[in-house]
Amino acid sequence: MAKLCFKYGTMGSGKSIDLMRTAYNYEEKGYQVLVMKPKIDTKGNDCLDSRIGMQRLVDILIDDNTDIIKEIKSRFTSNLRCVFVDEAQLLSNDKIDELYLASKVLDIPIICYGIRTNFKMEGFTGSTRLLEIAENIEEIKTLCVCGNTARYAARKLNGKYTLDGPDIIIDGAQKDVSYVALCGDCYLQKVKKIDYKNY
Repeated sequence: MAKLCFKYGTMGSGKSIDLMRTAYNYEEKGYQVLVMKPKIDTKGNDCLDSRIGMQRLVDILIDDNTDIIKEIKSRFTSNLRCVFVDEAQLLSNDKIDELYLASKVLDIPIICYGIRTNFKMEGFTGSTRLLEIAENIEEIKTLCVCGNTARYAARKLNGKYTLDGPDIIIDGAQKDVSYVALCGDCYLQKVKKIDYKNY
Protein backbone atom coordinates (compact mmCIF):
# COMPACT_ATOMS: atom_id res chain seq x y z
CA MET A 1 0.00 0.00 0.00
CA ALA A 2 1.29 3.48 -0.91
CA LYS A 3 2.35 5.90 1.81
CA LEU A 4 2.03 9.56 2.71
CA CYS A 5 5.53 10.99 3.23
CA PHE A 6 6.71 14.28 4.71
CA LYS A 7 10.03 15.91 3.89
CA TYR A 8 10.60 19.01 5.98
CA GLY A 9 13.30 21.62 6.26
CA THR A 10 13.69 25.29 6.99
CA MET A 11 13.94 28.11 4.44
CA GLY A 12 16.69 27.56 1.89
CA SER A 13 17.12 23.84 2.55
CA GLY A 14 16.30 22.95 -1.05
CA LYS A 15 12.84 21.40 -0.57
CA SER A 16 11.43 22.67 -3.87
CA ILE A 17 14.62 21.68 -5.69
CA ASP A 18 14.40 18.18 -4.20
CA LEU A 19 10.77 17.95 -5.30
CA MET A 20 11.57 19.06 -8.86
CA ARG A 21 14.62 16.76 -9.07
CA THR A 22 12.64 13.74 -7.85
CA ALA A 23 9.71 14.50 -10.17
CA TYR A 24 12.12 14.82 -13.08
CA ASN A 25 13.69 11.44 -12.23
CA TYR A 26 10.26 9.80 -12.54
CA GLU A 27 9.50 11.61 -15.81
CA GLU A 28 12.90 10.76 -17.28
CA LYS A 29 11.96 7.09 -16.83
CA GLY A 30 8.67 7.69 -18.69
CA TYR A 31 6.35 7.89 -15.67
CA GLN A 32 3.66 10.48 -14.94
CA VAL A 33 3.72 12.61 -11.78
CA LEU A 34 1.40 15.29 -10.44
CA VAL A 35 2.59 18.41 -8.62
CA MET A 36 0.35 20.33 -6.22
CA LYS A 37 0.67 23.32 -3.91
CA PRO A 38 -1.67 25.49 -1.80
CA LYS A 39 -3.31 28.30 -3.73
CA ILE A 40 -2.42 30.68 -0.88
CA ASP A 41 1.24 30.33 -1.89
CA THR A 42 1.35 33.14 -4.44
CA LYS A 43 5.13 32.98 -4.89
CA GLY A 44 5.60 31.86 -8.47
CA ASN A 45 1.83 32.02 -9.09
CA ASP A 46 0.99 28.62 -10.62
CA CYS A 47 4.63 27.47 -10.59
CA LEU A 48 7.02 26.10 -8.03
CA ASP A 49 9.73 28.71 -7.62
CA SER A 50 13.11 27.85 -6.09
CA ARG A 51 15.64 30.30 -4.71
CA ILE A 52 18.18 29.35 -7.40
CA GLY A 53 15.76 30.14 -10.22
CA MET A 54 14.38 26.70 -11.08
CA GLN A 55 10.66 26.64 -11.85
CA ARG A 56 8.04 24.02 -12.60
CA LEU A 57 4.37 24.36 -13.50
CA VAL A 58 1.95 23.10 -10.84
CA ASP A 59 -0.79 20.70 -11.93
CA ILE A 60 -3.23 21.36 -9.06
CA LEU A 61 -3.64 24.41 -6.83
CA ILE A 62 -5.27 23.41 -3.52
CA ASP A 63 -7.76 25.55 -1.64
CA ASP A 64 -10.45 24.74 0.93
CA ASN A 65 -12.87 23.68 -1.82
CA THR A 66 -10.49 21.34 -3.65
CA ASP A 67 -11.58 17.70 -3.74
CA ILE A 68 -8.08 16.21 -3.82
CA ILE A 69 -9.09 12.65 -4.75
CA LYS A 70 -11.36 13.92 -7.55
CA GLU A 71 -8.60 16.21 -8.89
CA ILE A 72 -6.04 13.40 -8.94
CA LYS A 73 -8.54 10.99 -10.53
CA SER A 74 -9.30 13.51 -13.28
CA ARG A 75 -5.62 13.43 -14.30
CA PHE A 76 -5.01 9.76 -13.46
CA THR A 77 -3.38 7.46 -15.97
CA SER A 78 -2.00 3.95 -15.54
CA ASN A 79 1.43 5.58 -15.72
CA LEU A 80 0.94 7.83 -12.66
CA ARG A 81 3.59 6.92 -10.11
CA CYS A 82 3.76 9.76 -7.55
CA VAL A 83 2.05 12.93 -6.33
CA PHE A 84 4.15 15.77 -4.92
CA VAL A 85 2.90 18.61 -2.70
CA ASP A 86 5.01 21.72 -2.06
CA GLU A 87 4.49 24.18 0.82
CA ALA A 88 2.33 21.61 2.65
CA GLN A 89 2.64 23.55 5.91
CA LEU A 90 0.04 25.98 4.52
CA LEU A 91 -2.64 23.29 4.20
CA SER A 92 -5.40 22.67 6.75
CA ASN A 93 -5.72 19.49 8.81
CA ASP A 94 -8.62 18.43 6.56
CA LYS A 95 -6.51 18.74 3.40
CA ILE A 96 -3.65 16.76 4.95
CA ASP A 97 -6.16 14.06 5.92
CA GLU A 98 -7.46 14.06 2.32
CA LEU A 99 -3.92 13.53 1.04
CA TYR A 100 -3.49 10.60 3.42
CA LEU A 101 -6.78 9.09 2.22
CA ALA A 102 -5.84 9.70 -1.42
CA SER A 103 -2.61 7.74 -0.99
CA LYS A 104 -4.67 4.74 0.17
CA VAL A 105 -7.70 5.02 -2.14
CA LEU A 106 -5.57 5.53 -5.25
CA ASP A 107 -2.56 3.50 -4.03
CA ILE A 108 -0.22 6.32 -5.09
CA PRO A 109 2.70 7.59 -2.98
CA ILE A 110 2.20 11.21 -1.96
CA ILE A 111 5.30 13.17 -0.91
CA CYS A 112 4.70 16.44 0.93
CA TYR A 113 7.36 19.10 1.39
CA GLY A 114 7.14 21.86 3.96
CA ILE A 115 8.50 23.92 6.81
CA ARG A 116 7.97 22.44 10.27
CA THR A 117 7.72 25.66 12.33
CA ASN A 118 6.98 29.32 11.68
CA PHE A 119 9.22 32.27 12.54
CA LYS A 120 8.02 32.09 16.18
CA MET A 121 9.14 28.44 16.56
CA GLU A 122 5.48 27.34 16.53
CA GLY A 123 4.22 24.47 14.40
CA PHE A 124 2.40 25.18 11.16
CA THR A 125 -1.01 23.49 11.01
CA GLY A 126 -0.26 21.35 7.96
CA SER A 127 3.18 20.32 9.18
CA THR A 128 1.94 19.41 12.65
CA ARG A 129 -0.71 17.15 11.12
CA LEU A 130 1.86 15.57 8.78
CA LEU A 131 4.16 14.84 11.72
CA GLU A 132 1.20 13.06 13.33
CA ILE A 133 0.10 10.89 10.40
CA ALA A 134 2.82 10.67 7.72
CA GLU A 135 4.27 7.18 7.42
CA ASN A 136 7.73 8.37 6.35
CA ILE A 137 9.29 11.55 7.75
CA GLU A 138 12.63 12.95 6.59
CA GLU A 139 14.51 16.14 7.42
CA ILE A 140 16.17 18.08 4.61
CA LYS A 141 19.07 19.89 6.22
CA THR A 142 20.75 23.22 5.58
CA LEU A 143 23.35 25.29 7.36
CA CYS A 144 23.01 28.14 9.83
CA VAL A 145 25.35 31.13 9.44
CA CYS A 146 27.41 29.65 12.32
CA GLY A 147 27.91 26.34 10.47
CA ASN A 148 25.54 24.20 12.56
CA THR A 149 22.39 22.57 11.15
CA ALA A 150 19.63 25.17 10.74
CA ARG A 151 16.17 23.98 11.77
CA TYR A 152 14.31 27.26 12.34
CA ALA A 153 13.24 30.17 10.15
CA ALA A 154 13.69 33.63 11.64
CA ARG A 155 11.88 36.64 10.20
CA LYS A 156 13.63 39.95 9.61
CA LEU A 157 11.75 43.22 9.20
CA ASN A 158 13.88 45.96 7.65
CA GLY A 159 16.97 43.90 8.42
CA LYS A 160 16.16 43.30 12.12
CA TYR A 161 14.89 40.08 13.70
CA THR A 162 11.26 40.24 14.79
CA LEU A 163 8.69 38.06 16.55
CA ASP A 164 5.79 40.32 15.52
CA GLY A 165 3.38 40.07 12.62
CA PRO A 166 1.04 37.51 11.06
CA ASP A 167 2.06 33.86 11.00
CA ILE A 168 2.14 33.78 7.20
CA ILE A 169 3.81 36.28 4.91
CA ILE A 170 4.71 34.57 1.67
CA ASP A 171 8.43 34.75 0.98
CA GLY A 172 9.11 37.70 -1.32
CA ALA A 173 5.63 39.21 -0.90
CA GLN A 174 6.94 42.22 1.03
CA LYS A 175 10.29 43.86 0.27
CA ASP A 176 10.94 44.77 3.90
CA VAL A 177 10.44 41.15 5.10
CA SER A 178 13.03 38.41 4.71
CA TYR A 179 13.76 35.05 6.33
CA VAL A 180 16.97 33.53 7.67
CA ALA A 181 17.61 29.87 8.50
CA LEU A 182 19.11 29.51 12.00
CA CYS A 183 20.14 26.73 14.37
CA GLY A 184 18.53 26.60 17.82
CA ASP A 185 21.48 28.33 19.52
CA CYS A 186 21.50 31.27 17.10
CA TYR A 187 17.70 31.53 17.20
CA LEU A 188 17.67 31.85 20.99
CA GLN A 189 20.51 34.38 21.01
CA LYS A 190 19.64 36.51 17.95
CA VAL A 191 15.85 36.36 17.83
CA LYS A 192 14.70 35.73 21.39
CA LYS A 193 17.70 37.55 22.90
CA ILE A 194 18.24 34.79 25.45
CA ASP A 195 21.79 34.35 26.72
CA TYR A 196 21.10 30.78 27.82
CA LYS A 197 24.78 30.02 28.43
CA ASN A 198 24.72 32.35 31.45
CA TYR A 199 21.58 30.85 33.05
